[in-house]
Amino acid sequence: MRKVVVFNNLTLDGVMQAPGRPDEDGRGGFQHGGWAFSRMDAVMGQVAAEGMAQRPDLLFGRRTYEDFFSFWPNQADNPFTPVLNDAVKYVASTTLEEPLPWSNSVLLDGDAAEAVARLKEEPGKDLLIMGSGELIRSLRLRRRNLIDRYVLQIHPLLLGPGRRLFAYRDGFTALRLVDTRISTTGVIIATYGPAAQ
Repeated sequence: MRKVVVFNNLTLDGVMQAPGRPDEDGRGGFQHGGWAFSRMDAVMGQVAAEGMAQRPDLLFGRRTYEDFFSFWPNQADNPFTPVLNDAVKYVASTTLEEPLPWSNSVLLDGDAAEAVARLKEEPGKDLLIMGSGELIRSLRLRRRNLIDRYVLQIHPLLLGPGRRLFAYRDGFTALRLVDTRISTTGVIIATYGPAAQ
């Protein structure tokens, strides 16, 4: 069975909005875009490379898919570009239509959580989610618990306003710590799996 893995940057107060660039996501008047960039180091690069070396399929919400497509295919000198271009990219959206513009992209039919539950049952590579907070939330709500692992790069920042990875309405989920690493810039890279039942 395929696993669903979340790989995200977030602040100590749980904000995940616009970690990469100042213009990435200004929804709600968010003015702190690009907050993760200055803390990137070799340790974080190694963790990302280890994950991408597995050549997972990718799972995106519409906003993150469009943002990645606007950036990654144009990064000719980056080792992640061919991995992202070659990966199968499943996209949850109610507004996009096929054919999708990025190579190897597949639009999911119907309810995103039901589509991901079906994908998990199929043979194939694990499914990696980057960004895509609304999609992550939909996979957790209503006791679906379709996420098998969280790899969270927790930055030593408190931003206050901003979109968060977890919200009070998401409900109770018990997790267990599987692995930790600490970057040279104070970022805690924590990997969580489901708690033993």
